[in-house]
Amino acid sequence: MHTILGAGGPVANALTVELLNHNETIRLISRRPSKFSGDKLTWQKADLLNYPELSAAAKGSTVIYLCAGLVYNKEVWKQQWPVLMHNVIAVAKENNARLIFFDNVYMYGLVEGPMKEDTPYKPSSVKGHIRAGIAEMLMSEVKAGNLRASIARAADFYGTDSGNAFLDMMVLSKYAKKLSAQWMGNPKCLHSFSYIADMGKAMYILGQNPDSDNQIWHLPTAPALTGIEIIELAASTYGVKPKYMRINKLMLFLLGLFNKLIMGTVEMYYQCDHNYIFDSSKFEKAFNFKPTSYKDGIKYLSETLYKG
Repeated sequence: MHTILGAGGPVANALTVELLNHNETIRLISRRPSKFSGDKLTWQKADLLNYPELSAAAKGSTVIYLCAGLVYNKEVWKQQWPVLMHNVIAVAKENNARLIFFDNVYMYGLVEGPMKEDTPYKPSSVKGHIRAGIAEMLMSEVKAGNLRASIARAADFYGTDSGNAFLDMMVLSKYAKKLSAQWMGNPKCLHSFSYIADMGKAMYILGQNPDSDNQIWHLPTAPALTGIEIIELAASTYGVKPKYMRINKLMLFLLGLFNKLIMGTVEMYYQCDHNYIFDSSKFEKAFNFKPTSYKDGIKYLSETLYKG
């Protein structure tokens, strides 16, 4: 049984679609009911911070995918991520299940050049320190031979059904409405974006391949473009002029005074005013997977989620 923890989020939804397409037996676990249904799909309510609830909900799992997200607040992360990871590791051991943790790149900090699977952890933020800690917690269990697990990492998303991702919210949805876009940071810097549908497919592939266990994978992501190139590509797709407003760190901070979610992004601003290059060549070569190009991804979204 394939069990998704944190069902309802963008990656979890993309993975659910893949599992449904391949007629797998699926257990979705979250605090809110799932929008998905199927003959071989069940939903179980559970709080991942509550071990007895999680243990009961995940009983019988063979592959567990941790796709959970927490409120974007460093104090919440400090308190809850270590507890959540501890619970998930225990449940994976209890079921003798393989565990695949969908992660981000915060633990790398500011990197000169491409981020790779062997890039050392040098976090530049509180959230980065927390993510480094839970990644090390998981992989220490792997190294001790207590668990079969892998970490799957991605760059910033686009193509989410929630519309909350940076590129979706600030560029694609704006151009779909014939409005000026917004760009956070330096638009001359390179920035990688992972297409959410590819993330679902890649997580499915890892779930089907036990040989992929016990290591870190960067999921398939098209080569980085500059912000200006992405803006021009999006504008061309939507048939609008490539107008945009640049949001600098001070503006972000001032907006954050009135919005805690925005304030939570201020410490991550370094990702936007330096090159942010994500290398997924290991996965692409291992599984012969070609990432969706930005041109194709944005074109598809202009015809579906963010119609022009």
